[in-house]
Amino acid sequence: MEATIALRLPRDAASVPLIRQMFDGTLRSLGVEPQIRDDIELMLTEACSNVVRHAGPSDEFVVSAGVYDKLCVIRVIDMGGGFDPPPNNGEAAPNAESGRGIQIMRALADDIRFTNRHEDGSVVCLEKRLRFAPGAAGPHFIAN
Repeated sequence: MEATIALRLPRDAASVPLIRQMFDGTLRSLGVEPQIRDDIELMLTEACSNVVRHAGPSDEFVVSAGVYDKLCVIRVIDMGGGFDPPPNNGEAAPNAESGRGIQIMRALADDIRFTNRHEDGSVVCLEKRLRFAPGAAGPHFIAN
């Protein structure tokens, strides 16, 4: 079995906590360990915040998040102008006030992929292996 959430959201800062809370509630109900949920929450927040800040001129974006077997897959899709991510070693300056979102996502995700669709926007795909608390419902609902 799989659990998925997909939402089309306005490109507005208020959308970020909404999707974060919805998906965290799903992971919590499946019994995903708190540290893994925290990592996913931060990755999702960074990906969505980047869309809100940078994905002009689009007015909306799509987030799909799912649990497949013991893997969480998140796709954040914007309809903006597209972007090319910095190389893996492209780090923000230590005193920079922004620019760490991609570094954070790379540090927390087990896999991350960026697809530039140019004038049709970008897709950020984040994957994280799940661990479940003892006795959690998740492993019983998700195929092993």
